[in-house]
Amino acid sequence: MQKRFFLFSGLVLLIFLACKQGSVAPEPLNIQDIKPIPAKEYSFTEKPIWADEFDQPGLPDDKIWSYDVGGSGWGNNELQYYTQADLDNAHVENGILTIEAKKESYEGKNYTSARLVTKGKKDFLYGRIEVRAKLPAGRGNWPAIWTLASQSDYGQTYWPDNGEIDIMEHVGYDPGVVHATVHTKSFNHVLNTQKAGIIQVPDFDQAFHVYRIDWTPEYIKAFIDGREYFTFQNSGKGWQEWPFDKKQHLLLNIAVGGNWGGQKGVDESLFPAKLWIDYVRVYGLKP
Repeated sequence: MQKRFFLFSGLVLLIFLACKQGSVAPEPLNIQDIKPIPAKEYSFTEKPIWADEFDQPGLPDDKIWSYDVGGSGWGNNELQYYTQADLDNAHVENGILTIEAKKESYEGKNYTSARLVTKGKKDFLYGRIEVRAKLPAGRGNWPAIWTLASQSDYGQTYWPDNGEIDIMEHVGYDPGVVHATVHTKSFNHVLNTQKAGIIQVPDFDQAFHVYRIDWTPEYIKAFIDGREYFTFQNSGKGWQEWPFDKKQHLLLNIAVGGNWGGQKGVDESLFPAKLWIDYVRVYGLKP
């Protein structure tokens, strides 16, 4: 009888413990333990798919470069007239392309400059773009290294619907502050929603630096001398945010004044202003 009692008591205890264990709440989930799925890594060709090392003196290579020409203000109330194939505004010498903004009267404008473009000659979809450059100093200068869509596939307007990538922009009244920016229909400076990164480059006008973007189907990243300082991710929400699945072309220029570059006026004593380009290299995206 005593043996049966102990057996019965043990069975009751086991049932009690089992019920108690079943009622214990699970450990709270530690969110920090959840590892995000890493972004897909992309790589680029070891050699450029095209490049200009500016080894041939004279005018820029017309198999690569054309010119945007005129003094319309270019949507920004700029003050310069962009000339075509004028050695005074764009020439190659000693392995360097020099784009020069000059103070001179021409076609109703008080400044001349050049805006070189690869549209229709060197258009590309994705890739690594490197430009080694030294920038001009001076209030009122607005040099830029950038890309635009080579065709109009989206929306009602060419810009901003089809996208712009600013690899490097610098405004002279804010010396040493370099900008990388993306413009789309959803994200642009007109709406004050542009996506941008900035980095300090104190010797921007004294030394050459390599300005670069990596453009892939999933992201655009900006670098200076190999240091990443800006990333724009493809949200997957459509062309309004990411129109960058179509070909683009490269632009090199110096604007004078304008809505941004001229916010604090133009120091006329600092002209001519020169943008020096050592090379342009475009690497292809590997499959």
